[in-house]
Amino acid sequence: MKLEEKFEDRESLVERSQPCLHDMLQANGKPRANGKAEVYEKQEANGKSDTLKKCLNVYTWQEIQRHNKETDQWLVIDRKIYNVTDWASKHPGGHRVLNHYAGEDATDAFRAMHLNLSVVELYLKPLLIGELSPEEPSQEKNKNPQLVKDFRELRKTLETMDMFRANQGFFFLHLAQILILEVLAWLILRHFGSGWTVTIFISFLLTVSQGLSANWWNYRHFQHHVKPNIYPKDPDIDVGPLFLIGDTQPVKYGKKKIKYIDYEKQHLYFYMVALPFLMPVYFNLQSIQVMYLRKYWADIAWVTSFYIRYFITFGPFYGIFGTILLIHLVKLIESPWIAYVTQMSHIPMKMSREENHDWLSTQIVATCNIEQSFFNDWFTGHLNFQIEHHLFPTMPRHNYHKVAPLVKSLCAKHGLQYINKPILKAFGDIVRSLKKSAALWMDAYYE
Repeated sequence: MKLEEKFEDRESLVERSQPCLHDMLQANGKPRANGKAEVYEKQEANGKSDTLKKCLNVYTWQEIQRHNKETDQWLVIDRKIYNVTDWASKHPGGHRVLNHYAGEDATDAFRAMHLNLSVVELYLKPLLIGELSPEEPSQEKNKNPQLVKDFRELRKTLETMDMFRANQGFFFLHLAQILILEVLAWLILRHFGSGWTVTIFISFLLTVSQGLSANWWNYRHFQHHVKPNIYPKDPDIDVGPLFLIGDTQPVKYGKKKIKYIDYEKQHLYFYMVALPFLMPVYFNLQSIQVMYLRKYWADIAWVTSFYIRYFITFGPFYGIFGTILLIHLVKLIESPWIAYVTQMSHIPMKMSREENHDWLSTQIVATCNIEQSFFNDWFTGHLNFQIEHHLFPTMPRHNYHKVAPLVKSLCAKHGLQYINKPILKAFGDIVRSLKKSAALWMDAYYE
């Protein structure tokens, strides 16, 4: 005889809660009365021992989508429903990443952002509150189930091909490159002195490494990866009021008669402000602020060691004040490099409010690739494969070019535009996009 112990549901009364499917049938095959809460059933296993089996509540997508607020966050992963409201503040990737997917299917984002799923799933177990009702699809009804299925099969194929395993030799060579260039800079100074010509030359050599907080970068970058070019979830497109980008933000500012600066000339501000000051001012100040406020002691130690190394290596040639100037000169030279590499694949692409598309479509419309060449691979750090980088952020970058043909084929199958452009055109598209946004602002402002 089966014993059932029912517990009162802790969720709101609007939630529909049912016992497991096998509990809905009696031994004679007739349906049992629906339960009102979770059911724990004591069963005899093979006549030898008793086990407790937890039967999960079932919910519809309509019910799940109500839990999309910062104070009430549910996620769906592989048809299982998790209440992450209290866990969000403890999430290593930041609470905002979870909030961005509240009330949605987060299966592909979850797999994309976590390399070791077996470890992460241990944290999920206490958060499990239910599962999708059997008649509900595995993802929201506006998503193409065949596209979702095909992408997940592609990911499994890449896992089988070992595309997520890092080549240690590749990263050793990358580290060796940094060390060789720093040693070369020191040798040049020792041999030729510290004149302006030499200083500018070695500054270019030293741009290959910088001291920034890894946790700050991840906290910011995770949000960008899960919801690229989506207002207001992607922090990388929150550049107002200095710049207006995309199609909707300029119109919004224009209709409200907002004019903090002359947006007609914002493409010139990009050259005068964004290119030279992105690294030495914006990124560095934000990195320091986050490290201090969030008490990232390990990051503080690493960043401090970066600057100590500079003073030890170059202090004898420049002194304390001169070394500080050298550090800022290096950052000033590196800034346009970083700005172009990070912005050319996103600013010209679609920007919108949340439309809740599938993972593949979300990334494809917001990113584009730059043609492959030895120089482009080196200059961008393989981020010329921005599409693959966004689809598979935990994949080592030396494998992007191997998976690109498979991604392109999948896009062609489902009618998604896979954009691949020359690097100089990509540079120019940033300015052309800024001019287009400025024109939209002008039309709305002066109408």
